[in-house]
Amino acid sequence: MSWVDFANWWFEPLSYPFMQNALFMALIIAVICAVLSCFLILKGWSLMGDAISHSVLPGIVLAYVASIPLAIGALVSGLLCAFGIGYLKSHSRIKEDTVMGIMFSGMFALGLVLFSKVETEQHLTHILFGNLLGITPQELIQTLIIAALVLLVILLKKQDFLLFCFDPNHARVIGLAVTTLHYGLLFLLALTIISTMQVVGIILVTAMLISPGITAYVLSKNFNKMLLIAIATATSSSFLGIILSYHLDAATGPTIILLQALCFVLALGYRKLRPIK
Repeated sequence: MSWVDFANWWFEPLSYPFMQNALFMALIIAVICAVLSCFLILKGWSLMGDAISHSVLPGIVLAYVASIPLAIGALVSGLLCAFGIGYLKSHSRIKEDTVMGIMFSGMFALGLVLFSKVETEQHLTHILFGNLLGITPQELIQTLIIAALVLLVILLKKQDFLLFCFDPNHARVIGLAVTTLHYGLLFLLALTIISTMQVVGIILVTAMLISPGITAYVLSKNFNKMLLIAIATATSSSFLGIILSYHLDAATGPTIILLQALCFVLALGYRKLRPIK
């Protein structure tokens, strides 16, 4: 293969405007998910993303029926699930993972029932698995605004969120508003899921909120390095995933997720050979 062919292999897909939009969207989502995933891994909230992502389906269906933006319905539904999980955990003896399982399975089932009863042109597979190549300029702008908001809040409250995730009891002792941080992180998670589900859908969104963080966690004990590694693996997987999906004629979102999973496997293998001292 000549250098020209090699360059064409990489840049030919990006000659199409819809591929450029897909790449821009994927990189935005990659950064925001990578940053948030580090906090979720540290907090032990891997299943929380799964719970909220599945719970948005009834909100999407009801928003369609009410002729309002689907993102609004998804956000309301996701927040209800997040706050419901937090409330039940704080006011009952039920363990958090059990509450998550009950909430997300119940709301997801409700969404499927509603979807089956509503006549709509919206195809279920686009909601479940995303439609990255069909991103509209309005969705791109919406995602950019959400990403900027989430990253700004995390930047301003990074140390508080970090202490809350690492040791909430110590955070409470030194006077931090632990309850506010708890629900604030849930709110940021819900916002991130709303934007991410347009790329990979409800089912695969959990992977984007876990893979970058757990890969970085395997490779580093330093949180700042974790952030950098997570962002690097998420963005590189998104870029390469879009290129590969074009040449393989494969679904873009799942291709990105597979590459992120591969990054984790490689990181785990590397760490087995060279343990962290």
